[in-house]
Amino acid sequence: MTENEVYHGKPPIGARIGAYFKAIPERVGGSFKRLGAKLAKVPSGVADRGRYIKNAPRPVKASMCLMGVGQIMQKQVIKGILFLLMFAGYIVYMVLAGGKAMYNFFSLGVIPANPWLNIKGDNSVIMMLLGTLAFIITGFFIAVHLANIRDAQRTFDYVGRGNPPPTFRQSFASMFDKYFYVTALVLPIVGVFVFNILPIVFMIFLAFTDYSGNIVLSGSLVSWIGFKNFGQLFSTGSIGSTFVKILGWNLLWAVMSTFLNYFGGLGIALLLNKKVVKCKKIWRAFPVLAYAVPGFITLLAFKFMFSNQGPINYYIELFGGTGKLFFGIDSKWSARIIGWLVNAWLSIPSSMLLATGILANLNPDLYEAARIDGASPWTQFVKITLPFVIFATTPVLIGQFMGNFNNFGVFYFLRGGLICDGYFLASDTDLLINWLYSLSIDNKYYSLGAAISIIIFIIAAVISLFVYVKSPSYKKEDMYR
Repeated sequence: MTENEVYHGKPPIGARIGAYFKAIPERVGGSFKRLGAKLAKVPSGVADRGRYIKNAPRPVKASMCLMGVGQIMQKQVIKGILFLLMFAGYIVYMVLAGGKAMYNFFSLGVIPANPWLNIKGDNSVIMMLLGTLAFIITGFFIAVHLANIRDAQRTFDYVGRGNPPPTFRQSFASMFDKYFYVTALVLPIVGVFVFNILPIVFMIFLAFTDYSGNIVLSGSLVSWIGFKNFGQLFSTGSIGSTFVKILGWNLLWAVMSTFLNYFGGLGIALLLNKKVVKCKKIWRAFPVLAYAVPGFITLLAFKFMFSNQGPINYYIELFGGTGKLFFGIDSKWSARIIGWLVNAWLSIPSSMLLATGILANLNPDLYEAARIDGASPWTQFVKITLPFVIFATTPVLIGQFMGNFNNFGVFYFLRGGLICDGYFLASDTDLLINWLYSLSIDNKYYSLGAAISIIIFIIAAVISLFVYVKSPSYKKEDMYR
């Protein structure tokens, strides 16, 4: 980073904000133009695929129709048999279970349970889950089928250059050599699909149903209701009002928490980085001790300190004051402020450790040049230290924001279970994740909770991507190299 780059002037922030909003129509128009250009290429792409299928070699066409036949035609018998077995396995699965699971996914059952008549009925949730699994397996089969076609084409091209067809031993060896990255990722990918993708997709589907506690208790069938759950969240009723208030508070909480934690840690790191500070290792150990203690223990300790009979109220009354209900039903802002302080106590040490490592890599020549040019300590911080730290920590900063946005533990331990007036099964300190838990686990509004989880994901993803794309870490990747 050169001196010119350090002191390069920028337009006032008001002008930059105005220019950003002025450019929005142009950006939107450009996005639509690019989308139109891509859509215009679709017919030609389809035509190219059609010509490829028409002119493909016989072994490749055979693999298109039946997995593994193209390999067998090219004397790769063992590989072809393995592809055939996978094809047969999928067909058997679809005949015995997969086809029925897909059908039941759309119907969600036709026979309701009736415990009085000893009728078990259809389990709509299990049908939805098995149907989701069937679609995922089908997607996996399509991916394998395409890989089979590409393999047949590669083998045909390889043999066409005058080479003998690769033996099974050679193909197997290449899986641990040339294509080792694919082999190593197979099991992790399967695990991700089973333990991550499947629950997420199932949860998304659940948001478009009427699944709730009444259905669980009565054994009734679950029905597809479209966007009704999302409509409730954006309605003018109690649910919509609660959602708007919690969303606003959630964003304020996440921004302020991230600001306090980040700059609190940076401030301590800068203070301990001064040459006049003695015994730095000892001073750095104190914040780390707070970080080392399990978070829920710290939260319980703070809850006791600010409780009705806790030490804070004890000393307030000792000096003639009146005890305060810090977490009472009317203690909106006192509870929120305590939440910020507790979260800062838990999170500042990690920010301090991160900033300490980054500050150690700053080039001291930049500060020397700045001092020679007459820059004040504040100017040095704003022009040198802060840009470098933000550049290096933007991904971590985004992660901290997401962690604060979905911080379940703070208010669950401090004020969990409280319901305030004007809120639907929530309090004025609950975040969206806390409300989601209350709706789903405590009150069995499963589909409504699923809809909230989708909105949480969308908000988190949009904010994360927008901030990262606009950050120096993305735009000026080569500046600090």
